[in-house]
Amino acid sequence: MNEKLSNDFKTEAMEDNTKSIELLLERAADFGKTTYELAKLKTLDKTSDVVSSLIPHSIVLILFASFLFFANFGVAFWLGQILGNTFYGLFVVAAFYLITGLVLHFFFHKRIKNLIWNYIIKQAFK
Repeated sequence: MNEKLSNDFKTEAMEDNTKSIELLLERAADFGKTTYELAKLKTLDKTSDVVSSLIPHSIVLILFASFLFFANFGVAFWLGQILGNTFYGLFVVAAFYLITGLVLHFFFHKRIKNLIWNYIIKQAFK
């Protein structure tokens, strides 16, 4: 009789262990799903934040580029009148941008790259 009680107790303990393991696995699966959903939502939040901040900056950049485009033509035509021929003014403005581009590339490339990189990271971790 004592042996039968011992076997019943063992069977009951094993069933309790099995239920505990099943419950643990179920909770672990729920935790994994919740963590995955949270990561998706955080990624969506950061992506939308970065994109939404880039759109206004892009609009301002386009407007500023348009201003520079027309201002450059005005300066080029004005210099062309002073130099006696329109295309001379265009060449002078083009040479100015060539020299400016080369200076920026050789002396400020890494600094500009780091500024942009840091801005994007700052926006992502905002």
